[in-house]
Amino acid sequence: MQIFEQWESDIRGYCRAYPTVFKTAQNAIQTDENGKQYIDFFAGAGVLNFGHNNPRMKEAIIRYIESDGVAHSLDMYTTAKREFIESFVERVLKPRGMQHKMQFMGPTGTNAVEAALKIARRVTGRQNVVAFSQGFHGMTLGALACTANQYFRGAAGVPLNHVQHAPFENTMGCGMGCLKTLRQGFENSSSGYEQPAAFLVEAIQAEGGVNVASQEWLLELQQLARDTGALLIIDDIQAGCGRTGSYFSFDGMGLDPDIVCLAKGIGGFGTPMALNLTKPEYDKHWNPGEHTGTFRGQNLSFIAGTVALSYFADDELMTQTQRYGEQMATFLRGIRDKYPQHGFDVRGKGMMQAIDLMDGALAKRVQTLCFERGLLIGPCGVGGRVVKLIPPLTIEADNLERGLNILADAIDTAIGED
Repeated sequence: MQIFEQWESDIRGYCRAYPTVFKTAQNAIQTDENGKQYIDFFAGAGVLNFGHNNPRMKEAIIRYIESDGVAHSLDMYTTAKREFIESFVERVLKPRGMQHKMQFMGPTGTNAVEAALKIARRVTGRQNVVAFSQGFHGMTLGALACTANQYFRGAAGVPLNHVQHAPFENTMGCGMGCLKTLRQGFENSSSGYEQPAAFLVEAIQAEGGVNVASQEWLLELQQLARDTGALLIIDDIQAGCGRTGSYFSFDGMGLDPDIVCLAKGIGGFGTPMALNLTKPEYDKHWNPGEHTGTFRGQNLSFIAGTVALSYFADDELMTQTQRYGEQMATFLRGIRDKYPQHGFDVRGKGMMQAIDLMDGALAKRVQTLCFERGLLIGPCGVGGRVVKLIPPLTIEADNLERGLNILADAIDTAIGED
């Protein structure tokens, strides 16, 4: 690892938690250069919903490359893009009665958020955006302004303006009451509140600690957006693409967002793609080329992403995701109940589950012990105190069980050391 430490930037992050050199990977298993295997409950921070080197996607990509398919195309038309769009319309949009336009931009989630902020401000003629405590939306300046984490914000070097942060539903003492207070502020001409261009929210805050918004809260937020003339933007970048047991994390709630931001899992194979779904009446406010991105035509992602969408041709994978999710939640509740004196909390939806250990140092120690024993996990939330579990949706049942048992043993050991 000396070559990395000597030549790669000190900004390196994940490699410090996983100090080994990975060589191969298949579905939910990564193997390092020494042949040690690790069960992956991190899955590229939610990118690898369909596992490492998914065989169906790998075959399609190889076939496409061997046929000299176009790899890079900016926003020109290609057969690969057409097939992806057709599949997305049939598998995702039409079943939900959505007429949203599909905008491809630079290949990261933060770029999707940047584009959403731009068009919301263009449509409304306003600058202020309301985002929420614990929210994470990206690292470029506009998205970073909406991100709440002070560690990330502190690296900006410039003021992060035109964003007002409001308490998320699970903030202590909040619930519906904080939304009512927010509404009163916008309705009170002497409150000093600037009228919003948009409300930007995650239905499930992933990096923020797996905080799950209720249907009631989200519907009230949607109504507030309508009443103030603002757009509702749902960032489903990590929680979407099947992660929670349906394609969108907010499916079945009666929501009608103006913009949905997607990335991470949408590219299927781990190759990058980002996509915004924007209602046509708002999308028409763009002029050609106003928001570009050199890699918005990543055709290998279109190929793999089309295969990913084939998993939604029936309910098999989503039914398994719901079943696995309940297994994970039940297991974590067992750990919580074993240590009532610690006040652990379990929350999540589908195969995004978490246990809040209430102590960042404890969670960090658990992460280290898990790594030593062959499991990759990622702490998140306030102070890094939440252990988030996001294995591939395609994980084998025995590897899921093995991984959960490693986690339980690591928590036992860490608590025993205190």
